[in-house]
Amino acid sequence: MAGLGIRLEADDRMIINGAGIHFLTPAQIRLTNRANFLFGRQIMPPDEATTPARLIYYALQTAYVGTPEERVTALAEASLHIATFMQETTSPSARLLLGDALKASSEGNYYKALKFARRIVRHEDAVLQHTGSSIFKDESQKA
Repeated sequence: MAGLGIRLEADDRMIINGAGIHFLTPAQIRLTNRANFLFGRQIMPPDEATTPARLIYYALQTAYVGTPEERVTALAEASLHIATFMQETTSPSARLLLGDALKASSEGNYYKALKFARRIVRHEDAVLQHTGSSIFKDESQKA
């Protein structure tokens, strides 16, 4: 059977097409159809969206795995946060990443936009030397 196999441990979380799943026991699953999903450290809880880059990531995450109604609002929020960040940053590389994230999201490629947003968060962390928990410190969980 073709598809994508994923192993999840007890207490892991996953979002598939807007539905949150909390694994109480270890599980191995296989997605056999196309689905928008995030799992583990790819998921940013709302309370971690505390910086400009994290607000962008959270909005794009919602656009990717949320309902069609949530997507409209999330994309507007992401665009606003990206525009604000682009105006405020002095970093050409950050502006390039932000532009790429905006382009990908406007083309409906939300997963690709999240990859750019993840890099923006890491950039922001490096600049601000953010010491709080980061969902992006483990490079093995790249989106």
